[in-house]
Amino acid sequence: MKRVSQVTVRKRLTFLLLAGMVIFAIIDARLGYVQFAMGDMLTDKAKDSWSRNIPFEPERGKILDRNGVALATNKSAPTIYVMPRQIENPAEAAEKLAAVLNANEEKLYKHLTKKTSIERLPEGRKISYEKANEIRALGIKGVFIAEDSKRYYPFGSYLSHVLGFTGIDNQGLAGLELTYDKELRGQKGSMKYYSDAKGKKMPNMSDDYQSPMDGEDLVLTIDTKVQTIIERELDNAEAKYNPDGIIAIAMNPNTGEILAMSSRPTFNPANYKEVPPEIYNRNLPIWSTYEPGSTFKIITLAAALQEKKVDLEHEKFHDPGYIEVSGATLHCWKRGGHGTETFLEVVQNSCNPGFVELGERLGKEKLFKYIHDFGFGEKTGIDLQGEGKGLLFPMNKVGPVELATTAFGQGVSVTPIQQVAAVSAAVNGGILYQPYVAKELIDPNTHEVLMRKTPVKKRRVISEETSKKVRYALESVVAKGSGKNAYVDSYRVGGKTGTAQKAQNGRYLENNHIVSFIGFAPADDPQIVVYVAVDNPKGTIQFGGIVAAPIVGKIMDDSLQAMNVKPRKNQIEKKRQWNDPKEIKIPNLEGMTKKELLEQRYPLQFDVSGNGNKVVNQSPKPGTKVEEGATVRIFMN
Repeated sequence: MKRVSQVTVRKRLTFLLLAGMVIFAIIDARLGYVQFAMGDMLTDKAKDSWSRNIPFEPERGKILDRNGVALATNKSAPTIYVMPRQIENPAEAAEKLAAVLNANEEKLYKHLTKKTSIERLPEGRKISYEKANEIRALGIKGVFIAEDSKRYYPFGSYLSHVLGFTGIDNQGLAGLELTYDKELRGQKGSMKYYSDAKGKKMPNMSDDYQSPMDGEDLVLTIDTKVQTIIERELDNAEAKYNPDGIIAIAMNPNTGEILAMSSRPTFNPANYKEVPPEIYNRNLPIWSTYEPGSTFKIITLAAALQEKKVDLEHEKFHDPGYIEVSGATLHCWKRGGHGTETFLEVVQNSCNPGFVELGERLGKEKLFKYIHDFGFGEKTGIDLQGEGKGLLFPMNKVGPVELATTAFGQGVSVTPIQQVAAVSAAVNGGILYQPYVAKELIDPNTHEVLMRKTPVKKRRVISEETSKKVRYALESVVAKGSGKNAYVDSYRVGGKTGTAQKAQNGRYLENNHIVSFIGFAPADDPQIVVYVAVDNPKGTIQFGGIVAAPIVGKIMDDSLQAMNVKPRKNQIEKKRQWNDPKEIKIPNLEGMTKKELLEQRYPLQFDVSGNGNKVVNQSPKPGTKVEEGATVRIFMN
């Protein structure tokens, strides 16, 4: 029995030895795996538990016009961070910080004593450099100043509804700032250092710095020269007429590029909270819908010409001032009517009964087909948020009266951007383009183009021949008809007036109209289409030809020059009214002496600069038409 017991013990010892060896082998293997395979990962985790990050905000991408002019950029605005565990005397630190930041000492003390590794002071966000230097000079241990920025709009309320605005964290909240927020925002960077559990910096570990990645720059189709002109004219119109609102759009009809867009009331993107949300949330040129009035007649005209339903110059129409349609009497705007006129004069005079006749010749299927083809009843697809799509009669609800009123722009609801896109198609040769505002995204460091938009042709609506006829008819409207107040000497301008009653609770309001004008130039090769609508102008006769046409004329005159579009010589002569001011051509005064200048009996005023005896330059240039009594600036040698 004793020998058996020794064998048993030996076996047990051997088993224990082998088991121990296996256990130690497993432990060794595990240690090796942890040391070599998991070492870097565990070290990173340990570093994360020791690390403290001071964030560095990226610079938000700039928004630029087509010529590189900055419309939205950034201003440096440092932000204060604190490491509560490193602050040795929170009460004293709170007192000092409160004095510089003009903040509540108790609130600061609560931030300085929080049980967090790092804390951003709300009262110290996006402060000035002067304040940051004052705080830096305090030398408070545990207080850090990180680089930050805030959005800056150098032109104030200029283009505000298109640009939109950002929040306190530089996040896009509206307009293009929101639409392209991901691209504009960039990626954060940080300064990482290491501290122990008590928050003290670990001396033997170096700091890590990860630089922020700036956002991409956004280039627009906007031309600041045209935008500035439109903003000026809207300010003038607002001061003169005190309207309920104003809308303006300028577009390149050959590409769909928006050159300018503005509306009133407006706001400053940097102070958007100072105005009601309905002001900054509604970009009226793409959001608002209303009856277009007579500007819609361009569509009826284009459809009738394309379908060969009318001969403008040889076919005549008699307008007694009204027309009967299925028992309803539809009136012309001119009491007593225009009498017998050609259909070209129907267009010039904006004669409602004449356009009812064109609508009847087309029939509802044809007319509404063209209306849809021109883009009405659907969104244009412009790259801005909040676009409306208007409202048309359903085909099963279109009777003779609905067909008649639609033909002259009543009973339908459209947006301003739809009208601009449609009229552009009518005058550019017949192609409907999709409007757009954003042109390119560019890397701010390499200047590489990351995204580029090109014109989108949606469809052909009318032929080039028809488009040419439409241009001629609309040019005659400006030279001889209701749009004469948009006439620009030396530039061929075409266009159409619009005067639409506003409806409320199913009834039209009295003496409350949206008056508009849509124009294009040059008429032989359109480079710009401008639409202006004024909502309920006060203290004037509410007609588009009286209120909106002169505004568009001024915008056209200055914009064409700013765009370096050459004047046209073969312009349709303007039909003069008895009360129109007389115009004369400025003579060539260069080379004249003072004596010769005084001997001339020109009905002009001279503003002379310089002390010489001979004229070396003049402004305006010789041949320019001006009103009698206008001032000519003379430069002597």
